[in-house]
Amino acid sequence: MSICIRHVSLNDQITDVYIEGSRISRIGTNLPVQAELEIDGSRKALIPGFVNTHTHAAMTLFRGFGDDMKLMPWLEEKIWPNEAKLTEEDVYWGTKLACLEMIKSGTTTFVDMYMMFHASARAVEESGMRAMLAGACFDHFNPKLAAKCKEKNECLFSELSRYDERIMYAIGPHAIYTVSGELLQWMNRFAEEKDCMVHLHVAETEKEVQDSIARFGLSPVRYLHKLGVLSPRLIAAHVIYVDDEEIRMLADHGVNVVHNPASNMKLGSGIHFKYREMLEAGIRVGLGTDGASSSNNLDMVETMKLAALLNKGWRKDPEAIPATTVFRSATQIGAEIVRIDAGEVREGALADLCLVDLMQPAFVPNHNFISNLVYAANGSCIDTVICNGKVLMRDKKVPGETEILEKAAELAYKLVR
Repeated sequence: MSICIRHVSLNDQITDVYIEGSRISRIGTNLPVQAELEIDGSRKALIPGFVNTHTHAAMTLFRGFGDDMKLMPWLEEKIWPNEAKLTEEDVYWGTKLACLEMIKSGTTTFVDMYMMFHASARAVEESGMRAMLAGACFDHFNPKLAAKCKEKNECLFSELSRYDERIMYAIGPHAIYTVSGELLQWMNRFAEEKDCMVHLHVAETEKEVQDSIARFGLSPVRYLHKLGVLSPRLIAAHVIYVDDEEIRMLADHGVNVVHNPASNMKLGSGIHFKYREMLEAGIRVGLGTDGASSSNNLDMVETMKLAALLNKGWRKDPEAIPATTVFRSATQIGAEIVRIDAGEVREGALADLCLVDLMQPAFVPNHNFISNLVYAANGSCIDTVICNGKVLMRDKKVPGETEILEKAAELAYKLVR
């Protein structure tokens, strides 16, 4: 399949972009090419697709359920009891709904942690998106459960070949308070052997830190360091409660960190994410929405705004985190974290792209496009989405979206009834 996007705004210049197969082939003015599909990019801007580096896709089914609660009571009283009732069909349609929402707001790749891997993988494959999927693992410090987790991950990894290459595998220990040190070490060895990533919640709340010190004698990052599991394969979500020494540990071991401003604020987990310090230390910092049950939407445009404003606010410094920084975290750095050749609009890169509708009040006047995108717009500004050289949305319409909305709603109401 070949696609040519004509007369589109790219870095404040009007140009054409020619896509062959899954990659951007040529960028230039009035390209002398004939494509199977021509897209009029006038009055639109071209950006890389967003990379949501931490979410729980099927939790769209719990959107608005159990709101305004503290993290652990919310998990123990609302989420975990209902998750225990989930079926493969529930997870499949919940993930379909998440993919629809992410496509409509410009996300082309996401990093997920949830149960029922194959249900999620089928939904993602059908959507046309990319995803790094991790089956959530809990052993609750029980050796029998740990053995089951090991067996499950070995089996799932062996079955990955049944899916398109857009589906990537990660191993998903939930957190240090639900996964034993022995299992974390095994997972780190597994990831090294299989060359895959490890997706883990780290230092999300003050209570987690206090409990870690009480149980292990060390804060979460120091505990992970002692276990020997800090590495470039680790994607650490949240990481709010860390000091300068721990930031240095993360940087020295090449750990990837994901900032989730919406859920951190909504759950009252904390606001003092050390974005600037981590970047200065050389840490890759991506952005995530977390699940729709704790952030209520999967809109990466909104996530960029929250990340920038939150870090300016608690520091009382308007220069702390500029719009260009959060945009890079949501695109290029996110792509680096999941190890794909995307996140930029350049010749040779994967054709994971979005067209932004400039004929909206948020972009008038358009003195600074990135600032307008981050501070003025939301995900509804996305007009067209292309992933792996395939059009997933055009003119803000995704094929089959009505069925997805109706079926997901039906199952969600039945689940919590």
